[in-house]
Amino acid sequence: MHDADLRRPLRLVEFDDLFVSSLTRLTTVEGEVRMTLRGDTGLYDRVRDLATRESTCCSFFTFIVDGTETVVDLSIRVPPARRDILDALAARASEVSGVTATTAEGAV
Repeated sequence: MHDADLRRPLRLVEFDDLFVSSLTRLTTVEGEVRMTLRGDTGLYDRVRDLATRESTCCSFFTFIVDGTETVVDLSIRVPPARRDILDALAARASEVSGVTATTAEGAV
């Protein structure tokens, strides 16, 4: 088993913690999930670090991290063949955070 595979459960816990503590908005669009996260100073670095580690393991993810130290916009994209994984991630974020996902207007 590769080190990245062994660390996957740890990243899942980190994502759950991030969603529980910081997720305030969750929007789904065809092939993309957009999240707004709010938290303490250092949130931007925390999100960027987690996104980097996840994309190293699973290169089909594209993460775009933007914002400030305390308010972060996170966009996650995947190719059409990986859409089920993105949908599962959005469902998990909604479930653990209690934030209801919305669909972006104009999305097809």
